[in-house]
Amino acid sequence: MPDKPQWRELFSEVVTSGLCTGCAACVIACPHDVLDYDDQHGRYRPWHLDIDGGREDCTHGVKGCTSCTRACPRFRSWEPEIDVHRVGRERTEDEVYGVGDVLLARARDPEVAGVGQDGGVVSAILLYALEHKLIDAALVSALEGDGLTWRATPAVVRTRAEVLATAGSRYTYSANLLAYRAAADSGAERIALVGMGCMASAPGVMQARKAGKVARRLSLTIGLLCSKTFDDAIFEDLFERRYAIARSSIAKMNIKGVFQIWTTDGAYHEVPLKEAHEFTREGCTQCPDFAAEHADISAGGIGAFGDWTLLIVRTDLGRTLVQALLEAERIETRPGDDDPGAVALLHKLARVSRRRWPDGADPKPGRIPVRSS
Repeated sequence: MPDKPQWRELFSEVVTSGLCTGCAACVIACPHDVLDYDDQHGRYRPWHLDIDGGREDCTHGVKGCTSCTRACPRFRSWEPEIDVHRVGRERTEDEVYGVGDVLLARARDPEVAGVGQDGGVVSAILLYALEHKLIDAALVSALEGDGLTWRATPAVVRTRAEVLATAGSRYTYSANLLAYRAAADSGAERIALVGMGCMASAPGVMQARKAGKVARRLSLTIGLLCSKTFDDAIFEDLFERRYAIARSSIAKMNIKGVFQIWTTDGAYHEVPLKEAHEFTREGCTQCPDFAAEHADISAGGIGAFGDWTLLIVRTDLGRTLVQALLEAERIETRPGDDDPGAVALLHKLARVSRRRWPDGADPKPGRIPVRSS
């Protein structure tokens, strides 16, 4: 990036243009601690501290610092840069969900499968990587406090107990990258990131643009398939007000065509997804990445088999890791074609998401054909 764009350009081209997903990559990459993060009232945005310049200005940027733009996975030519860095080439027109091999997988350990989402594979991967010293820590989402608020918050996990305690899905947003500094301060040098596509692209773009120590430490990325996340107001204004489901009574949630909610009294509830649309987080409305296209391994429960996870294995690291888990009998797999409906849905939802990218933005992921499925 020879013109050395800095916070001023990032602020105008991404943060205030609608392209910002709120991933917080710019915040953790800033070496001067002049960026902070606002996750109140549905905002989920970085902001520049008034102690250094102003809202749009950065004195360090004026002097040549470009860390924030090098970390942003929505700034300028992010997609081809990450494609080339991750897999050595740009994708072809047929690779609408990115480069990778599709399979189905689930954890063999009954405890891991039981507490995890759709087969527990993400938890199984983290546990294996921690136990075999492939990573020192992982950045994930957890539930705040005792979990009764169902507010998602960034967290660091280092042990089996911590991995299992944070297993499962949350459908409100957590900028998991914000847990990076806690992991680094604890001495972690090899850090895994678990997050949706908006976050999963951050390590790749940091590495492609040589964003320093942060880029080197983020050594494994597990992406989560995601059409959208929801504002925290969904709990009171939809679940409680319309369906009398208090957030403190929720035991587990999933999305399988509807919002599935299990409560602590043993009851099961379904909420139509169309009623949740009004609570869509603003940062999701222009995000083109359903399939976490730049992760080492992408995972999601979109298939007909509720106890199997659909995996997209994308990089050499991802393939090596999956093979190691198979040999250690930590997971079992089957071909993705065993669930053709899941593969078709993967294509469909990836195309739908790619249509969100605005025509005037650079680059346009929608250059991948968006023909009907």
